[in-house]
Amino acid sequence: MRKFLLTLLGLALVISSPGFERAYVKRAMLTKEQEQVVLALAQQCGIEQVVKISTHNMYPSSFRNVRVHGQEVLNGREVSFQVLSVSHGAWLHPGAKPGKGDLQLGAFWAGKPYTRKQTILKVGKQVYRTGSIQGITVEECERILGLLLAGEYHHGPSVKGQTLNQVDWTRPSRFTRRGESISVGFLHKAEGSGFFDLQITLHAKRLTIDQVFQAIP
Repeated sequence: MRKFLLTLLGLALVISSPGFERAYVKRAMLTKEQEQVVLALAQQCGIEQVVKISTHNMYPSSFRNVRVHGQEVLNGREVSFQVLSVSHGAWLHPGAKPGKGDLQLGAFWAGKPYTRKQTILKVGKQVYRTGSIQGITVEECERILGLLLAGEYHHGPSVKGQTLNQVDWTRPSRFTRRGESISVGFLHKAEGSGFFDLQITLHAKRLTIDQVFQAIP
């Protein structure tokens, strides 16, 4: 029943499997045969060990794509791994073709993988990951995240509590400080529903959310 409800709502259906993890959205499910093509293509593009294959809606269009995640490398608090964006002809506009230098197998093609880096944050006994951290220490990020997770914050008059209820505090995407201005990014609780940018003020014993901007696909 749980898997049925996830599919019905159009969320990513995550299936653990020996070898690699699958995370497919409702309209972009790969067959076993297609997975083998994607795996072979990823190896040709330089990803020797695949740990995850995911599919995504490319909002606001109706197109979809595939991402392949390589083995993670841990260096202290930093995690890095390769990501390969794979195109599927049937999920793009009519006449879509591989670009110059792309490798193609069957109906799938891809270019070169890129390296994605994340930073590990620890709040209590829980571990979280975030993307970019600029102008701010890891310890400050952990303090901010801890206060937001615990609901120990205030918000300005222009910020609606209903909006904050949609923020997934467990999925921070970035932390940026410029002078006294701190900006923090979080994903929406609903998969594929965009993200939030929070402008906050951090005092010695108080965190205030001054503004919230929402990006909707």
